[in-house]
Amino acid sequence: MKKMLMVLFVMMMFSILAVPAFAQTGGAAAGGTNWVAITAGFAIAIAAGLAAQGQGKVGAAACEAMARNPAARSFIQLALILGLAFIESLVLFTLVIIFVKVV
Repeated sequence: MKKMLMVLFVMMMFSILAVPAFAQTGGAAAGGTNWVAITAGFAIAIAAGLAAQGQGKVGAAACEAMARNPAARSFIQLALILGLAFIESLVLFTLVIIFVKVV
């Protein structure tokens, strides 16, 4: 166990000390492709895809809950709408952050 901790510590120190070796100069990074726009597109795609999965799970859970207890329909519907609004707000926050970063 002690040897494993020592190996882990040495690996962490090497990774911390190796960071400046991978640094890039300012002039070399100036030209080329605008990676900010490309990564922004991937970010919004990932956010929208995961939000859609979450909204699907929320909808399925709400339908199942209403099928089990029809009397609690109004409470379940309120929780469903709040949950969907919170999930969608995360996608909109991602979109706003991307617009601020890219523009």
